[in-house]
Amino acid sequence: MSVRVVARIRPLLKAEIEKDIIVHAEKTASATDKDTATIVRIPNPKNHGENFSFNFNSVYDQSVTQAQIFDNEVSSTVKHLFKGFDITIFAYGVTGTGKTHTMRGGKGLAERGVIPRLLSGIYRRARKAEKDSAGDSRVEVSMSYYEIYNDRVFDLFEPPENRTPAGLPIRDNQQGKAIVVGLTERPCTSLKEFEGLYDHANINRSTSATKLNAHSSRSHAILCVKISQTTGDQTRVSTVSAIDLAGSEDNRRTDNNKERLVESAAINKSLFVLAQCVEAISKGQARIPYRESKMTRILSLGQNKAHTVMVLNLAPVKSYHLDTLSSLNFANRTKKIETNEIENQPFYREVPGKSKLDAPATSIFSTTSSLNRQPLRPKILSHNANLKDATTAIVKPTKQFSVYSDKPVRPSNQANTSHPRSTTRPSIRSPKRPSTDALPTLARPAKIPRIAGPPNKSMPGMSQSDIEALIERKVTEALAERADNTSISNPEPFPDEVQKRLEALEKRIEGQENERAEGLQYLLLAKQHQVRGEEASALKMYMLAQPYFKGNEKLERKIEGLRRKVESKKTEEAAQRRSPPRDGSSAMRPSRRKPAAVADQGFDADSSYHAAPSLHASSDSDSDAPAPRRPLTKIRRRPYAPARSITAPSPATHALSNFEDPLIRDLCLPTPRTTRLLEIINTRDVAQIRLLKGVGAKRAEAIVGALCDMEIGPKEEGVRVGSLQELSRLRGVGAKLVEGMRGGCGEAIS
Repeated sequence: MSVRVVARIRPLLKAEIEKDIIVHAEKTASATDKDTATIVRIPNPKNHGENFSFNFNSVYDQSVTQAQIFDNEVSSTVKHLFKGFDITIFAYGVTGTGKTHTMRGGKGLAERGVIPRLLSGIYRRARKAEKDSAGDSRVEVSMSYYEIYNDRVFDLFEPPENRTPAGLPIRDNQQGKAIVVGLTERPCTSLKEFEGLYDHANINRSTSATKLNAHSSRSHAILCVKISQTTGDQTRVSTVSAIDLAGSEDNRRTDNNKERLVESAAINKSLFVLAQCVEAISKGQARIPYRESKMTRILSLGQNKAHTVMVLNLAPVKSYHLDTLSSLNFANRTKKIETNEIENQPFYREVPGKSKLDAPATSIFSTTSSLNRQPLRPKILSHNANLKDATTAIVKPTKQFSVYSDKPVRPSNQANTSHPRSTTRPSIRSPKRPSTDALPTLARPAKIPRIAGPPNKSMPGMSQSDIEALIERKVTEALAERADNTSISNPEPFPDEVQKRLEALEKRIEGQENERAEGLQYLLLAKQHQVRGEEASALKMYMLAQPYFKGNEKLERKIEGLRRKVESKKTEEAAQRRSPPRDGSSAMRPSRRKPAAVADQGFDADSSYHAAPSLHASSDSDSDAPAPRRPLTKIRRRPYAPARSITAPSPATHALSNFEDPLIRDLCLPTPRTTRLLEIINTRDVAQIRLLKGVGAKRAEAIVGALCDMEIGPKEEGVRVGSLQELSRLRGVGAKLVEGMRGGCGEAIS
């Protein structure tokens, strides 16, 4: 049987007007005048010309009374309750739609809600059952009332000051039904007594005023009424649950403060989980998230095995348009949920003076089948009603087993006496292997008092010389072990002379590198002048670079060749000035000067040209003849730059690396630490490269990968890095990293 959904449209409030009504109840075309409406129509919020229709079991408009709701929808469930079925009735809707009014009602007789009318019907049915059975049947009614506030369960029969902050826990009984542990259960013998307890408990319920409702419920209230029908030795228990859910809230409309926002968040979360459960059930999913909220765990919609009636409360005005549409969609999914109603089987208890053997045969089988249906109730009802005297001594059975434990048995606090401690053996031997701690142990002997007398210097079995030899051997071993540890932990430092020589060598190498850099700058300037055809200026630069490269034969041959070339050019120009001009116009034109590479074929010159700013004037002071006119260029002076590190490549070195002049290649010989660094890099061994300063495992792998991708020389010679500049141009390697690696190689060499 599916969940029965009943929709109720509340009347207009004082601030609402009739023209704002958008929700209407309609009947089907085949319905008669006596039939109730079953269709709810509401316009589409995006297109008011289109209407949405929702079909439910019953739909009531604003003119319906409390009595009509109960008589048509709820009163029929009372007979199912006395047949052993459980009943669940819950009200759902947005805040301010009349859920509490539907369930609880007002103080007047005509304004009573579903719960008071339901209890009135239960008591009438109970009196009728007792009267029809001529006193053989007895009906007992008890109630429990609790709320779920901020996802915590509180007993409404307990005042707020006596509540625990964590609330009451929820457990599952043998039938898998969620129950609240520690809940107060009050017996109710009459309707008047029930109303007194119910009104007193409602005082403890959490309510507050919001912008939409002056008495807004801030918690979900659950009333559980248990009916126990006893006929002879047979007892049947059934339960009816009336749930008044708190309404979902839009905080933009309710204007809630900080405390109300916390309550609203808890309410909306539980209702959202309820919607998720309904959607999961309608889609037939394997997992239904009942346990994500305490309200859904208690309600267990679709698994509670009870007749379920849902009262959907709706607001008729357009200010609730979207909220009403959301509630209708939820109810439309809920009506498709199938519930499996199961009749609660009766259980039996012994009558005083009778034994189980005297009971009829049918009762034995019925008792066996009802053992798994026992709820959490007092033990006296399910086993034996004859109480025995509690003062009578009960003989406890002998312990038939021993528990193995790894923890030693603590000895009792007894005085140290010479008498042994008494240990008792178990009277019955255990079939299991006893633990070592469980076995009786020997008593610890008491301390023997010492007798005063001369000290006994001699020890039996060992002489004085043996003791001294043992002590000496132990001391020697300890000293040797300490010496080994000291030698390992504190290595011997270098002598001062060796340290000074290493520092002087380091400074010397650094000075040579600085001087080499300056000499290379002069070579670069000389090469630039030579490419532009300024042999005199190139000769000066070569002569300035000569002191930095003493004894270099190639440099001396270069200087000598340039000197002869400059002298021959001067001689040629002087001869041209002495000879008379053939044409008068030719004397007025300046003589054209051939480039150096064309004039002297025997002189080695580079075929490439490296553009660089001019750093020196190109005038020749040794020449008396006027130099040919060239376009004037502004000399750019180098700005001040901080001191460059010795490992960083100088501009001269970087520029000269692009030339293939054998002289410059010979002058740019690497230092020992540079050679060592390049050797390590060219090994392509990740284990060696990662030991360099500033290089880790990942960077070493990246360097080896870049070497594999790079092609410098011929393929048969392999790929090798020949200078620091080539190393710095590898992927993932920069000048700073090269400087760090080179410094680490210097420490290793020294």
